[in-house]
Amino acid sequence: MTSYQKTLNFPAQPTQTAHLIRSDEEALSIAKTLSAKFKASAVERDQQRILPFQEIEEFSQSGLWGITVPKAYGGAEVSSWTVAQVIALFSGADGSIGQIPQNHFYAIEVIRNTGTEAQKKRLYQEVLQGSRFGNALAEFKSQNATQKNSYLTPHGDGYLLQGEKFYCTGSLFAHRIPTLVKDEQEHEFLAFVKKDAKGLTLIDDWSGFGQRVTGSGTVKLDQVYVDADDLIPFSDVFTSPTLVGPYAQLLHASIEVGIARAAFEDTLHYVRQARPWIEADVSSATEDPLTLYELGHVAVDVKASELLLKHAAQFIDQIKAHVDAENIAEASIHVARVRAHSTETALKASSKLIELAGSRGSQSHDGLDLYWRNTRVHTLHDAARWKYYFIGNYRLNQILPPRRGTL
Repeated sequence: MTSYQKTLNFPAQPTQTAHLIRSDEEALSIAKTLSAKFKASAVERDQQRILPFQEIEEFSQSGLWGITVPKAYGGAEVSSWTVAQVIALFSGADGSIGQIPQNHFYAIEVIRNTGTEAQKKRLYQEVLQGSRFGNALAEFKSQNATQKNSYLTPHGDGYLLQGEKFYCTGSLFAHRIPTLVKDEQEHEFLAFVKKDAKGLTLIDDWSGFGQRVTGSGTVKLDQVYVDADDLIPFSDVFTSPTLVGPYAQLLHASIEVGIARAAFEDTLHYVRQARPWIEADVSSATEDPLTLYELGHVAVDVKASELLLKHAAQFIDQIKAHVDAENIAEASIHVARVRAHSTETALKASSKLIELAGSRGSQSHDGLDLYWRNTRVHTLHDAARWKYYFIGNYRLNQILPPRRGTL
């Protein structure tokens, strides 16, 4: 267990202004080029657990971390479908890198819904200049996910934060760490804690067998001071109809769809190179009927997940300007469908890669297990069985699903 502050010297603020992306087309073009570059060293990073500080710096400096900032505040405000494609591209290249900005975009969406005008102007400008947001939301010492033991107390012109968080994906790479806390009246806030704040400790203790370099360690807060202007109300994010929940889960689905697509493409590559291993009269693996059958199944599932993802993203954009309880529920169902399907598809595609690659599938230096390990760990984030339950209850009984970030 290593304290990040003591062992890693990473700037508390961006060292230069990020590139400003102007359009969806530019965002996708940059994402395709940069993700391909990152893929070349993904296996090495995973096997040696090399945290991608350089890659994340390049990722955010490219301007891609600012693409959801509204146009009224200087951003490109690209479509949700474009954001989903960007996340999928990077996730296919390296599942860890694909997941790291998820909470960053989540925080931007919270700001859009409950931040003041002054907070939007200031924090959006920071993002456009290259700032990255991490997260400190989840806790492991409470009885369930809804209970939080991290609190803030008034102190001078601001507040003091006390608590401990885990699974803080991206926190090691962040300039600010949005931290979920409660006040004495049990009202929830997202405190945008600066990385160099006194009393803040980031611990690199994430030890999952997949998604190994997401920086998902522990965050400890010992009387950490924050300005009042750095607190954004969080209670209304789910008590009122907002897109925060569906948007968060859309990005998680994008991670799995991206991994599934990349695993399938690699499967095609390895099958084309493989020697015949089953029937003596089959001249190559590309003619083996059982191999073709398995590939056909995966191809259908991957395409279905991609179409479900696109449909969900487009629905989110369709209702963005005018949300209500009914269309937010519908958005949650759209996203739950793709999330449930992409969970199964990514697991199948990554497993079939190992199976159909033949003996090469077991060789660690090829890293073909990386897709499966990343998928298996990421799909544990929110149980797919509950998504099917809420989908069924909505379709059969017209019961609206709960508004929360995990559906």
